[in-house]
Amino acid sequence: MADSYVEKVAGELADLALADQEASGDIAIVDMIGEVLGASSQTLQESYLTAVRVRRAEARARGILAQRQATNYAEAPKPPPAPLQGLTEEPETEDLPASVAEVPEIGEPPTESSANGAPRRVTR
Repeated sequence: MADSYVEKVAGELADLALADQEASGDIAIVDMIGEVLGASSQTLQESYLTAVRVRRAEARARGILAQRQATNYAEAPKPPPAPLQGLTEEPETEDLPASVAEVPEIGEPPTESSANGAPRRVTR
């Protein structure tokens, strides 16, 4: 019984928060409600965040299906990937400070050399 109550409340709060976000344009409201819930009930917070993700995924899927129907089921272009919460685009590396833009990828050896000219060994 407790699980169904938690899911019901989480679903209602997700609906309210997403409606508030849509009406106000404040993308932080969903996160703010999640933080408030997490301060006193991690179980409710997890159910709430799951309910938000499910509703967003449903909206994207319904949008794709509606677009296909509107174009008489012609092959629709692939939808863009789901945006990261609170972000609209990936930052360009040229906009980043040099110290951040030059960080090697994971698995890439560092390019610095030690005093004797050999590549510096990183120990972890």
